[in-house]
Amino acid sequence: MPKIKRPNIFRRIKNYFTEKQDDSSLSDTVQTVLEHPQGLFPHILAMRGHLVRIVLYLIVGTSLAFTYSTPILEFLAKPLPEGLASLQAVDVTEPVGTVMRVSLLCGFAMAFPLIAFEIWMFFAPGLHGHERFYTILAIPVASVFFIFGMAFAYYFMLPYALPVLLSFVAGINTLVRPNSYFPFVVNMLFWIGLFSEFPLVVLILARLGLVKGRDLLNQWRVAMVVIAVVAAIVTPTTDIANMSLTMAPMIFLYFLSIGLAFIAQRERKIKAAA
Repeated sequence: MPKIKRPNIFRRIKNYFTEKQDDSSLSDTVQTVLEHPQGLFPHILAMRGHLVRIVLYLIVGTSLAFTYSTPILEFLAKPLPEGLASLQAVDVTEPVGTVMRVSLLCGFAMAFPLIAFEIWMFFAPGLHGHERFYTILAIPVASVFFIFGMAFAYYFMLPYALPVLLSFVAGINTLVRPNSYFPFVVNMLFWIGLFSEFPLVVLILARLGLVKGRDLLNQWRVAMVVIAVVAAIVTPTTDIANMSLTMAPMIFLYFLSIGLAFIAQRERKIKAAA
């Protein structure tokens, strides 16, 4: 019986990132969906599978972070004068809630590459081969950006914000509680890390032709207002110094996104002309 030749794994991967698809406009796609709604069922089932795996990743990451919760809490409390010993719990359930909140953030941070990969797997069938290649390369870069944003908030923002918080009114000793300290630390790390993804998201959207650098540049005034509002929400203090410290990296990332969008547009035009 003759053997059936099967393409090796490398050839399959190459075909997956080089295969071409038929182009269709958004209106044609919407019309097709309205005429044949049953075509959405396979996508809904696929999305359910991706969501289940994402939840499993979060459970595993949170469980692992919960196992090492004490070293993590000690690391997050280092900016305080006496570290973890500076915190005093008042409620009985306060330590438990604090550990769960911190474990959830750390679990999300550890599972972030896998979560991004599941999201990519859901949208990949609708992308062209070269678009799949660029977007999957963005996953490790996005992880690095997320970690960089959290590191910036921890090493540069917290050391300036905490002295203002602890000595805002002279003569009043501040009782630092776990359910007040860790939530604002967790929120700051999470939102600054998340906003660090903005240049990468803009670059991907510009490569796909969904965002233009000129539009972002023309809307810079609106962007400054949005950044100020976000900085006011994220910043734990109300003084202008710490708010400016939060706004500075956001403004830099916004204009960096504009530059990346122009670069992506130029490359897209060159490929279209070729």
